[in-house]
Amino acid sequence: MSLPVVAVFAALTACLFCGPPPCAAGRNEQLNYRPIIGVLAQENLPGDQSPHGSSYIAASYVKYLESAGARVVPIRINLTEEEYTKIFFSINGLLLPGGDVDIETSQFTRAAKIFYSLALKANDAGDYFPLWGTCQGFQQLSVITANKNLLTLTDTKAVTLPLTFTPAAKSSRLFQSFPKDLMQSLADENITSNFHMWSLSTQNYSRNAKLKKFYKVLSTNTDGKKEFISTMEAYRYPFYAVQWHPEKSPFEWINKSGMNHSTSAVRASFYTARFFVTEAMKNHHSFPSPVEEDQALIYNFCPVRKGIGAIFVQIYYFD
Repeated sequence: MSLPVVAVFAALTACLFCGPPPCAAGRNEQLNYRPIIGVLAQENLPGDQSPHGSSYIAASYVKYLESAGARVVPIRINLTEEEYTKIFFSINGLLLPGGDVDIETSQFTRAAKIFYSLALKANDAGDYFPLWGTCQGFQQLSVITANKNLLTLTDTKAVTLPLTFTPAAKSSRLFQSFPKDLMQSLADENITSNFHMWSLSTQNYSRNAKLKKFYKVLSTNTDGKKEFISTMEAYRYPFYAVQWHPEKSPFEWINKSGMNHSTSAVRASFYTARFFVTEAMKNHHSFPSPVEEDQALIYNFCPVRKGIGAIFVQIYYFD
């Protein structure tokens, strides 16, 4: 064996047995263990008889993120684009929650579009910034990406369903670290809560080149007549969307159909939250000062408890 070959062999052997490559170790060392995630507020629900402000955030989304180790900043509607840009560069991720607003003309949509554009530009520049959409948030992301409303009516207002995983789910960023038994539960048990009347059908997704190019489908569901997408993630960006509600199982206690508080459902909630919070840990945005950070956090607000028959048990209201 010649000397150059010996040298190359020795170098390869060293790489194989000296532990993880420097780039992997560097990523672990650079994680931000104090992530702050923004949750976008929205116009009040039409059926809210006693609002305490002009917009709201359900407290379950705040608890959901806090359960996995994040702090939350409420993002109010009606702010200027400059104010949203300042917030964007202060937080480490954004959650678009479920709700009931017009996802083409609302203030919620206006703000979502601004953050979506900022997130695209940031990620393209190497600034890792994750987005998460739940239910209405899922729908909002699909409309923004397609630049068109492709949603269709489905009979899914208050039902629990198992997920029908696609072949892409196993190797997806979102699901690849889920325990095997939990993936089996998600596939076999009615543990994902659905509270929506609009869905992105697999047919409409397949017919739209922008959506097909941007999002990978991880799971689908059906209402018995129409198949729709229930989980997806972007190919090139850390953007994730679920049509179901992982935050409801541990944190909402209204007694109605569509709710599931089983051990499997609660585990699914935690693992989705943990995944997204871990994604946010890869971002290093920060507030200009500790004082501004403290003033922005959700801890400066108190949730209002709603009575029997309300959609949410606790709600944060904002003027």
